[in-house]
Amino acid sequence: MINEVIKYLGCKENENYIDATFGAGGYSKAILENAKCNIIAIDRDDNVKKFANILSAKYGSRFKFFNNKFSEISSIAKISNISKFDGIIYDFGVSSMQLDDKDRGFSFDSNKKLDMRMNKDNPISAYEVVNNMKEDELFHIIKTYGEERRAKLIAKKIVESRAIKEITYCNELADIIRKIYKGYHKIDPATKTFQAIRIYVNNELQEIKESLIQSLSILKKGGRIITVSFHSLEDVIVKKFFKEEAGQDVTYSRYEPVLRDEKNVKLKIVTKSAIKPSDQEVKDNKRSRSSRLRVAIKI
Repeated sequence: MINEVIKYLGCKENENYIDATFGAGGYSKAILENAKCNIIAIDRDDNVKKFANILSAKYGSRFKFFNNKFSEISSIAKISNISKFDGIIYDFGVSSMQLDDKDRGFSFDSNKKLDMRMNKDNPISAYEVVNNMKEDELFHIIKTYGEERRAKLIAKKIVESRAIKEITYCNELADIIRKIYKGYHKIDPATKTFQAIRIYVNNELQEIKESLIQSLSILKKGGRIITVSFHSLEDVIVKKFFKEEAGQDVTYSRYEPVLRDEKNVKLKIVTKSAIKPSDQEVKDNKRSRSSRLRVAIKI
């Protein structure tokens, strides 16, 4: 959703932005081309450094890259010597680059070893989770982070299978799950379980919460937070955070939002509901079909 991000960011000359999920650099490149501005890019994945080097060579001091988690966003802002930013962009979840690299162990079609770490320094991989976690722990992970209705049975079958032979490869785990779901399925039955394990391994939801909280301290008044989520767990966190900081008590009825003390209101919500990708974008990139964009302004 690069076009929508550029539209809501409103890039201007000499402004400073953070691309908190750099990936292959699509957002950073588009922003730098759109205006003579500056970008601080963040990504925990070592493999993206080659893309960062390309932008650094082209844009010089206008672009700086930090190989960190985005939950360290406030510390990175201090190091960059920029006190306040005009916009922060998040594109949550696993990147196409990570999914397409079979050696990373994210894809259920891969015959490579289970891994799913976004950073190789992470001590826990999907392999350890699948082969070492207790059945009730696996159930909790799959149910909570995958919203998988057959989580209990999947956890049971994983434990039974690994008692016979270690589950080493991605396609081995996927086949265990597929046998539970019989018949044709539009979406691969392994999708939710793989999502759940990936989220757990990379502590993704907590990362989002921590970074969003920190973002308020480094945004200028009028600065924008733009988020792109790919599943409900991410989107709910963003929606709740925006509503709370906009002074709406999310524990009450959505038809009668209760306002807090105006002194504590920090955000104005720009997108009253999440923006979905255009039909053309979904046609060009099928993975974008579940994306949801939200925008808020610091006040």
